[in-house]
Amino acid sequence: MRTVQKEIQLPAARRGFHLITHEILEAIPEIRQIKTGMLQVFIKHTSASLTINENADPTVRQDFESHFNKMVPENAPYYRHTYEGSDDMPAHIKASLLGPSVMIPITNGRPNLGAWQGIYLCEHRDYGGSRRVVVTAWGE
Repeated sequence: MRTVQKEIQLPAARRGFHLITHEILEAIPEIRQIKTGMLQVFIKHTSASLTINENADPTVRQDFESHFNKMVPENAPYYRHTYEGSDDMPAHIKASLLGPSVMIPITNGRPNLGAWQGIYLCEHRDYGGSRRVVVTAWGE
């Protein structure tokens, strides 16, 4: 069994949902040597998350942002954790709803994603800064 793990730093992104599939695959070219296996991508932050969804139409990502902002509003009167800014507590909630990692099967040296699927960085802060991601691939 072959195992490869790398930690990469993604550049700062504005608040929203951003395709990062290309950056992830560029960081781990060794995936091409794995015929059958798994790819895990894990974000090391509590106010950003990862998910897999539509990779073609950018309005999907815009609608995600609009919906999450309505579902988890800023300045809710019951928030107690407010000293890091009005976007911080909602960012923690959004990150927990989506989660810190995604798992993708590897088939013949490529992530076995659907035709319209891509990996999203979900940046929930207005100014979240760069984000660290651990990318792990394993298999035979």
